[in-house]
Amino acid sequence: MDVDDRFMWAALDLARRGRGKTNPNPMVGAVVVRDGEIVGTGYHQAAGAPHAEVMALQKAGESARGAVLYVNLEPCVHRGRTGPCVKAIIRAGISKVVAAMEDPNPLVAGKGFEKLKAAGVKVKTGVLEDKARQLNEVYIKYITTGRPFVIIKSAVTADGKTATRTGRSRWITGEKARAFVHRLRNNSDAIAVGIGTVLHDDPLLTTRLEEGGGKDPLRVVVDSRARLPLDARMINMPSRASTVLATTAAAPLDKRQALEEKGVEILLLPDREGRVDLAALMAELGERGVCQLLVEGGGNLNYSLLEAGLLDKLMLFIAPLIVGGRESPTSFEGGGVARLDEAWRLDNLEIKQYDGDLLIIGYPRSAGEISARESTSGYPGHGGADEGALR
Repeated sequence: MDVDDRFMWAALDLARRGRGKTNPNPMVGAVVVRDGEIVGTGYHQAAGAPHAEVMALQKAGESARGAVLYVNLEPCVHRGRTGPCVKAIIRAGISKVVAAMEDPNPLVAGKGFEKLKAAGVKVKTGVLEDKARQLNEVYIKYITTGRPFVIIKSAVTADGKTATRTGRSRWITGEKARAFVHRLRNNSDAIAVGIGTVLHDDPLLTTRLEEGGGKDPLRVVVDSRARLPLDARMINMPSRASTVLATTAAAPLDKRQALEEKGVEILLLPDREGRVDLAALMAELGERGVCQLLVEGGGNLNYSLLEAGLLDKLMLFIAPLIVGGRESPTSFEGGGVARLDEAWRLDNLEIKQYDGDLLIIGYPRSAGEISARESTSGYPGHGGADEGALR
């Protein structure tokens, strides 16, 4: 393995430790190397906490002078809740910075590299850039669009059903798969479901980690007519996270008021053909600082997000079960496409196994997106791994 690759992998592995804790900031790891040996390491542990580069430099101490700093993202040059890392790097006497990628944040976007070069620090970029972009895909989407990175998680049987014909869905997947989902919830800022899921399953939408602890994401119910029951479990339990009802003017005022009295926040949004305008919902969630939105809805909400081009990533569990049934629901309902050449295709597939359950991870691309990409580079340009499967 190339020397730069080896130390950049170390920085990426450190960065991953901040998953789910740094939003709206990126995950960043840093390694200080002197004479081929690591003399200082650090990673960004939480928004507002010291940055990875500063931690690594502090650990390295005087050994940082003349050393090389490896970092998976361009060092910041602006002052936020902490000072600019570029100043700390120059002050520490680092001779060279090896970075995976430029920071897409307009406040940085190449300015950090420019200041380092102006101060006589050598700069090398693009080392394991695809892995770095994959790691911070949520941050990249949020910082460049102001909208959350949307992940749909769904579980189906081997014949593609999300429940039996009577609506029973507990449990399609096994314990290990469900444990993974709770880790995914813990790493998400918000979790969304449609009203159909609430009426059928009455979910808690909380995080329940095997080792205990964890944080509950903001709960978002998409419900154009405020049919959310007043006795729903999610609004009648102790939780640090709140519940938001995304609804429209079609929702009865008295029901909205009754839900507000139960502590539910009513988010009144415009409608599209009688349903909540999902693009408007994404804009609102982005303004509230939701960087990663996990969707655990039914086929109608899932398809609406897909059709509107709002879905970034699909995580689909396939369980070794067959239930049959013409009326049994599937992960994506809606109108569907007429021809296979109109179908969405999943790019950059990754497949994992949790006991008998398979997890397929992919990035949906419409036929138009695929054609445009093939006519230029022919490469989808998006990493596929999640959790610890970067290599």
